[in-house]
Amino acid sequence: MARNHRFGGRQSRPAARRSSQPADAVAPRSIERKPPTQYGAPFIVLEDTEKETFEFVNGNWTPFAMTIAECRQTCQVRMLPQQVSGKTRYEIRLPVE
Repeated sequence: MARNHRFGGRQSRPAARRSSQPADAVAPRSIERKPPTQYGAPFIVLEDTEKETFEFVNGNWTPFAMTIAECRQTCQVRMLPQQVSGKTRYEIRLPVE
């Protein structure tokens, strides 16, 4: 069998051509960063099939003021893998001001 020479005989690449005109100088963009958001302690919210949300308060599931879609705009939302009676669980953290 013939040997495969891996390192010998590499071909050199031709030099890249330079254009006759220099490229336009682009001003660097100024990036405005948002200040980091602090979030409070997490709490559990359930969402049923009708998109109604419930919060566990004093041993009872009470209706929650916001839907999960509204919570995702301002809060930190994480879906939990376990379901309770066919309802999806979410862990929500509200921003601290």
